[in-house]
Amino acid sequence: MLFKNIRFCFQILVLIFLYLVLSVDAQESKSGQRPNILFIAIDDLRTELGCYGLPYVQSPSLDQLASEGVLFTNHFVQVPTCGASRFALLTGRSPMQSGVTRSNQAFYHGKSALSTSQTEGAQTLPELFRRSGYLTTCIGKISHTADGRVFEYNGSGDGRIELPFAWDKLATPFGSWKRGWGIFFAYANGQSREDGSGIRDLMEFNVEHDEDLPDGLLARQAIQELRAMKRQQKPFFMGLGFFKPHLPFVAPKKDWEAMSRVNIPPAPHPEKISSSYWHKSGEFYNYNMEFEKTRPLIEPARLKTRRAYLACVRYIDRQVGKVLRELDELGLRENTIVVVWGDHGWFLGDSALWAKHAPFERALKSTLMIRAPRVSQAGLKSAALVESIDLYPTLIELCQPAFQKTQYPLDGLSLKPILTGSKTAVRDASLSYWNSAISVRTKTYRLITTTEKGKPTKNELYDISKTPDPIENLADEQPTTVERLLKFIPAKK
Repeated sequence: MLFKNIRFCFQILVLIFLYLVLSVDAQESKSGQRPNILFIAIDDLRTELGCYGLPYVQSPSLDQLASEGVLFTNHFVQVPTCGASRFALLTGRSPMQSGVTRSNQAFYHGKSALSTSQTEGAQTLPELFRRSGYLTTCIGKISHTADGRVFEYNGSGDGRIELPFAWDKLATPFGSWKRGWGIFFAYANGQSREDGSGIRDLMEFNVEHDEDLPDGLLARQAIQELRAMKRQQKPFFMGLGFFKPHLPFVAPKKDWEAMSRVNIPPAPHPEKISSSYWHKSGEFYNYNMEFEKTRPLIEPARLKTRRAYLACVRYIDRQVGKVLRELDELGLRENTIVVVWGDHGWFLGDSALWAKHAPFERALKSTLMIRAPRVSQAGLKSAALVESIDLYPTLIELCQPAFQKTQYPLDGLSLKPILTGSKTAVRDASLSYWNSAISVRTKTYRLITTTEKGKPTKNELYDISKTPDPIENLADEQPTTVERLLKFIPAKK
C-alpha cells in the first residue's frame, strides 16, 4: 500500500512537471520564442554622450538605456569610414580576411561584394535571422546607402538591394526629399545637398518640429513598424539607422538653442600633428561655412561647430527615446534585445582634424551599448576591449537562431560573458584597419603600422593612458613595445 502511494505521488509530480514545462513552451511560442532585436545604428556618433562621463552633453534617452544595460567604454570599429565599418559588422568579417579596409561600396563592388544569388550560408547578420524565421525590417542607414537600395548621390543607379536576402521590408520614409540620399544629406523643406540647388551649408537649425527633418520621420516609421510587428506571431529584427550627427549639421532650432546655453570645453590639442595619417578633413571643409576656412579653424569657429555636432546628438537622442518608449508601451521590452552602435568615431577639431578617415583613437572608438533582458547587468560599464565584429556572434549566442550557418567563418568573439559579468575581458588587443595601415589598441597603447607585402614599414606608437590624441610618437623610444604589439597582428587565413 505504501509503495502504491509513493508511486501515485511520483506520477502526480511528473504530471505537474510536464504541465509546467508545456505551459512555459506555449508561453514562449506565443511571445515569439526567441528574443526580438532592435539594432539602432547612429552615423558618426563618437562617445560624446553623458553616459560616457561628459556632463555638457544632453543625451538623457541614451544615458537611460546605458543605465539599463551594458555600456562599452572601449569599443572600436574595424574601419574609420561608414561603408567599410558597416560591412565588417554586418558580415562579421575582419578586414584582414575580407580585404575591405576603406571602400564604402564593398557590399556591391569588388571582390568582397555580396552575391546576388543566395549562398549556402548567410552573408549578413539580418539575412541569418531572416533565414531563422525572423521578420526583418530596415529603416534608414544600416548598410552604406541611406535606405538599403543602391543609388549614387545624384540619384542615378538601378536601386538594387544592397544586402541581398536580408530584409523582408525596406521601410525608409522619404518625405519631401523623395529619395534615399536626399533624406541623408537633407536640409529643411525638402532640400538636399545633392538636389542640384547648390545648397551646401555646414549647419542649419531652422525647423520647429522633429518630423520636419528625416530623422524624425525615421523614428515615426519605426514606431509604426513596431506596432505592426507586435501583432505578428514571429520574432523580429529591426535595423533602425539614424543619420545625424553626420554632416551637414541640421536639427530643430530648439536643439541649437539648448546647446548654445551650455558651456562646452574647447577641442583638446587643436594643433596639426606630425603624422602621415593626418589629413586635410576634406569631407568637412567641402561645406559652406559662415566663418573663414582656416586650418585649424579659429577657436570661436571650433566651438560653434562642436555645438552644432552636440545639437544633432541631442536631436537624435530624443528620437531614440521615442522609439524605446514605444517598445515599453507595447509590452515588448522584456523580450527585445536593444543595441545602439556608432559606426565610427569623429574628430571634433582634435588634432586639427574633423570627420573620420584616420586610424587614430578618436575615429576608431565609438558608442556601443547593449540591453539584453535577463542577461545583461544593468548599469555595467565595461572597459573590455571589444570590436564591432563581436556583435554578430553575440546576437547568435543570445538568440540561438534556428539557422546559424554563415558564408564565411565569423572573426569576432561573443560578448555574452561581458554582458553577464562573468568575464571582464575577451581579448588583449583590438585591431582596426585603414588602407594599408593596421592599428593595434591595447589597454594603454595604440600602435599604427603601415604594411607593404605583409611586412611593417612604418610605425607610430601612442600612450593612450595619457591622451587619446596622437601627440607624441613613442615608436623610436620604445621599440620593444612596438615589437610586442606587432605580434597581435594575425596572418591572413
